[in-house]
Formats: sequence, C-alpha cells, structure tokens
Amino acid sequence: MFAALESVKQIWNYWAIVKQIMSKLFVETKTSQTEPVMTKPIVHSNPYYELLRSERVAEFNQRKARGEVKVDMLRGGDFRGLDLRELDASGLDLRDAYFRGADLRGIDFRTTQLEGASFCQAHISGCFFPREIHADEIRLSFDLGIRVRYQNN
Repeated sequence: MFAALESVKQIWNYWAIVKQIMSKLFVETKTSQTEPVMTKPIVHSNPYYELLRSERVAEFNQRKARGEVKVDMLRGGDFRGLDLRELDASGLDLRDAYFRGADLRGIDFRTTQLEGASFCQAHISGCFFPREIHADEIRLSFDLGIRVRYQNN
C-alpha cells in the first residue's frame, strides 16, 4: 500500500513538472511568433495625406517630386473611396493601407510597399503590382478584402 502511494506521489510530481514545462514552452512559442498585428485605417495629420484625401493627386505628385514627401508618411492610411488615378506611388510605403472602393486605375505599384494593404472592390484595372504579390492575393483582396501578403517564391 505504501509503495502504491509513493508511486502516485511520483506520478503526481512528474505530472506537475510536465505541466510547468509545457506551459513554459507554450508561452515562449506564443510570444516569439511574429504574427502581423491587425491595424485600423489611420487618418494621418500631415499635409501630404490631406492632399490625397482631397483628391489633389497632381499637387501631391509635384511635392513628392520635390522631395517633400517622406516614404512612411502614408503607411496604414485610409484611402477608401478616393480617386487616386495618376498617383506617383513609386517608393511609397503604403503597407496596411485601406483602398476599399478607391479608383486606382493605372497606378504603378511595382516599387511601392503594399504588404497588408486591402483592395476590396477597388478599381485596379491597368495597375502594376509588385512581383512578390501573386495574382491570387490581389483577387482575394479585391473580392473579400483580405490584406495582401508578399510571397518569397
């Protein structure tokens, strides 16, 4: 009887150790992952973003050409429903931006950072996208509003 009780205690102790190890592993694994954080559209408070919000694309392009626009000033921006045709998007950081219903026809995004951007129901005919974004990603974003992901292959 005494031996059986000792065995139960040992099993219980082992179980407690296993639980500690498992919980530690779970916490370390969970906190070490680098999953993207979901963001909400940002209404920036800078004059260049305001130019785009008021659909003054030509003026934005002129100021960008003069070097006034910093690369990351528009990241995560809310561009829903805007007419942004003729935008010079080269070199801009538009990651996590929202373009739902925006008119983006003809924009060359090949050198634009777009990871995490959403193009739900945007007008995208004639657009060039970075090679790292597969056509399926763009289609899913257009149809369902998912954020586009870059592919390494």
